Amino acid sequence: MSQEETAADAANPADAQDGEKKQRDEAAEEQPRQEAWAARRDLIAHAPDFVSTLVARDQFGQAGGTHYGDQHFHFGGRAEAPLPLSGPIPHAEIEELKVVFRGCQSFDEALELLRDDRLVILSGGRETGRRTAALMLLHRLGAERLRSLDPPASFPALADQVDSSAGYVLCDLPVSRNRPLREAQLHRLRERLERAHARMVITVEPSAALGDLPSVRWEPPSAENLLHAHVTPAAGESAWPELCGLTAVKEFLTRHHRPDEIRQFAVQLVAHHRGEVDEAELAAFGETAVATQVNRWLTEEKPELRDKAFLVSLAVFDKAPYAVTAELADGLFVRLHDIQDPNVRPSIPVFGSSREERLRLAHADGYMTAEVTEWGPLKGRFCAAFRDERTAPMLLEEVWNLHPSARPAFAEWIRKLADDRRPLVRTRAASAAARLARADLSSAMAHLIEPWADGRKPHAWLTAANALTMTQLLDVPAVSRILHDWCIGDVESRRWTAIRAYGLLGPVLHEETLAALVDAMHRPPPAEAASVQEDGEPPEEARQLADALELLLLAVRDPVLTALDELRRTDRVVRPHALLAFLQACRQTKDDDSDRPPVLAWYARAAAAEDPAAARQLAAFWDALLTDRTHNPKALGVLRGWVRGADDDPETESALASLLGALVTTPTDRQRVSHLLGTVRDSRGAVTPAADRLSKRLALD
Repeated sequence: MSQEETAADAANPADAQDGEKKQRDEAAEEQPRQEAWAARRDLIAHAPDFVSTLVARDQFGQAGGTHYGDQHFHFGGRAEAPLPLSGPIPHAEIEELKVVFRGCQSFDEALELLRDDRLVILSGGRETGRRTAALMLLHRLGAERLRSLDPPASFPALADQVDSSAGYVLCDLPVSRNRPLREAQLHRLRERLERAHARMVITVEPSAALGDLPSVRWEPPSAENLLHAHVTPAAGESAWPELCGLTAVKEFLTRHHRPDEIRQFAVQLVAHHRGEVDEAELAAFGETAVATQVNRWLTEEKPELRDKAFLVSLAVFDKAPYAVTAELADGLFVRLHDIQDPNVRPSIPVFGSSREERLRLAHADGYMTAEVTEWGPLKGRFCAAFRDERTAPMLLEEVWNLHPSARPAFAEWIRKLADDRRPLVRTRAASAAARLARADLSSAMAHLIEPWADGRKPHAWLTAANALTMTQLLDVPAVSRILHDWCIGDVESRRWTAIRAYGLLGPVLHEETLAALVDAMHRPPPAEAASVQEDGEPPEEARQLADALELLLLAVRDPVLTALDELRRTDRVVRPHALLAFLQACRQTKDDDSDRPPVLAWYARAAAAEDPAAARQLAAFWDALLTDRTHNPKALGVLRGWVRGADDDPETESALASLLGALVTTPTDRQRVSHLLGTVRDSRGAVTPAADRLSKRLALD
């Protein structure tokens, strides 16, 4: 750095800091080239559920994750209507609830505890019917008068409110580590209830810190039981089988609904039974309810802007770790605030957000599960998901199409997500772009996908490829045309993007994909392009074409193997790409179904199943690799690795014996394989046990 520059930096320390930050940002953009198969794993593992259609041969469960069982905490739902905090509960309300209430296992458990102890704590999410359950518990045990109580300023003061023989209900008692509920306090309250011949039900949030105190976790009856309870008093028991068999009812019951939503749907179902509502209107009930809620979130004064940003972030990161959703939501809030009120700096309370309140606002559930990472699944991650899976796409599309003032901030935020170093975040940026492309293809292309594809960094090209892949999976018209035009076009970064997208789409469009890739291979190369780089590696575009073919081979297998084997023998342009793709596939070390190399496991299955075509084609590809001067050294290296892996794996050794046996059909081949096995040595210089056994099995000594 010159003296003048040093002096300038000293005079302007802020500029110097900005320069250093820019250098760090540019360095952060230099991400290593990711292998195509690894990139496919990331896409399947971290994208929304609809991407599971990419998985043809091997199913990964819920979008690629390893599932350890969800522990659900139901927080969500519309804000409850204010209830009288203290005072008598009308008898008419009890009579109305008696008609439609249905018990369940947790109700029976709570009833037994209340009968013996006169006091029960019911732990459950809001809008799950826990207050109704509390009233029915007291009614079943003969309480003639029911009263609701205020949450006390301190729990010991609660006993003072028990002054007569009645059934008492206390909803939403705040219990936390800072405000614990102690066993001695419960004993005092229970003694007061016994003296007054009274009973009490207390409801708390699922997150309440109860320790070892006796409580019952409230799980409401099934949606079908609740719907039956609301419908049959008006329509009659005989009408239920027919009504329950309606497609609209079956669809409704497959989703998670709050008891109040079930009650509203029951009203519509009874109206349908009376001929007042047709089945189409009945089917539209759920979607209309979601659309109405989304519109209220975005257009009404409440929730505030920061909470609106959280809702949009959750739409992008639905079923992802809550912490990631909340962290990145603040970045969107700052950008939206700059548009709404550019003269005021936004304020973000660092510790001011309640997870439970935010999930309740979003009609979302929180659950513990495993997060998929490049190091394997990590247990114990708290994730968040909208209760209705239609909410996320509907929310994204409404923000994009009906609130264009938010577009600049929203698009900038998604572009920032694409630069994140976490695969989950980058993948969700691409999936959001795909959702927006479904809503408005031209705008999503202009704001997001084309800037990624035209960028300077390969990781941006990969995001564009992922976005186009998911857009195609959403059946957006014109995407096939875009991919084909880019694949054979003159812009290098767009060709890279299209080739990678075709590779990812292989499991669902393998014939179209292979045809497009062959067209790209026959495209005249640039005049300055070289067949091999100085380091002996093929040029980048050849590697990308091979990557795409590798994805096709490993994901689709037999049909692509047959087509590539034919092209290898008949098309001189395709042959080097096919050989490179097969070599890269062989270098993958783990199969999705086992710890053995996928191509070797593939050959073993083909040979064991007496599939002569696939086994013969795999052996023919191996023979072509070994006789090709360009690929022979690396192919031999792969075989050596397989032989070493067979030392402690009899199945690998058996598969290798079969494959090598198919390759020793001529004296030259026998000499090559014999030399190969003789050079596989351990750290002491001795031939490894598997190599020695294979030589004897193949009679090469």
